Amino acid sequence: MAGQSKEFLDHAALGLTTLCRAWAITRVDGTDYGFTDHDGNLEFDGITFRADTGLTASALAQSTGLSVDNTEALGALSDAAIREDDIEAGRFDSAEVRAWLVNWVDPDVRWLQFRGTIGEIRRSGGAFHAELRGLTEALNRPLGRIYQKPCTAVLGDRACGFDVSAPGYRFEGPVDRVRDGRVFEWDALNGFEPNWFTRGRLDVLDGAAAGLWGMIKRDTFVDGVRQVELWEPIRGLIADGSAMRLTAGCDKRFDTCRLKFNNLLNFQGFPDLPSDDWVMAYPTSGGTNSGGSLR
Repeated sequence: MAGQSKEFLDHAALGLTTLCRAWAITRVDGTDYGFTDHDGNLEFDGITFRADTGLTASALAQSTGLSVDNTEALGALSDAAIREDDIEAGRFDSAEVRAWLVNWVDPDVRWLQFRGTIGEIRRSGGAFHAELRGLTEALNRPLGRIYQKPCTAVLGDRACGFDVSAPGYRFEGPVDRVRDGRVFEWDALNGFEPNWFTRGRLDVLDGAAAGLWGMIKRDTFVDGVRQVELWEPIRGLIADGSAMRLTAGCDKRFDTCRLKFNNLLNFQGFPDLPSDDWVMAYPTSGGTNSGGSLR
């Protein structure tokens, strides 16, 4: 079978084996977790695979071709391993998962059975159920450009090419007040026009919620206080005075790209796309039918 070393095949051929399963989870922020169904801890690849975490996995459903491989990991929530508040905060979203069959007598003899990411996570009764998605899951994403007036790029990505860290487009500093993890207030955040950060991004830089972020719904002044409201609350504890980073927003319009960012050459939309009314128009004897510019 693919990926199996000669040492692993020789051990498996003995019939009486010392094999166990091991799983490694690497979050997007780089934090590693190791689990095993053996009765003692294992160590390899710089990760300690703990035996007392209660993590198990159903049989791997793998196939050839482009179909998606799916399986499921089951485990108990605990402060020492995977915590419910970390799942609620989204820290395990799209985390990388690797699963091995390991000779616990000699961990160097192992077979990497599965590699993929965590999909949907369900929680109930102090336990979690995590859907594991194979590497072919990425092939399910639609690719290509969309023929539309607004820009299809994400501000700061390769297609956009704009440096969001440029002076005037980013603010970093402590927040004065936080309400419900959704509304952030500054008494003296000047130098930016109202709505400058609307459709932008807010990142939490320190505290228990460090590394979490949200998209900005509204950026306004209320009684001289600057209020930044998110579309959804950040699912982590944020104390007043925590350090934040605000990044300017883009509404994907042609004029915004030209006037706010001076990035017109990289605009990824089609501003001259005819409207539905123009497409359905027909020549009339009393109208102007010159075929002139639409702008």
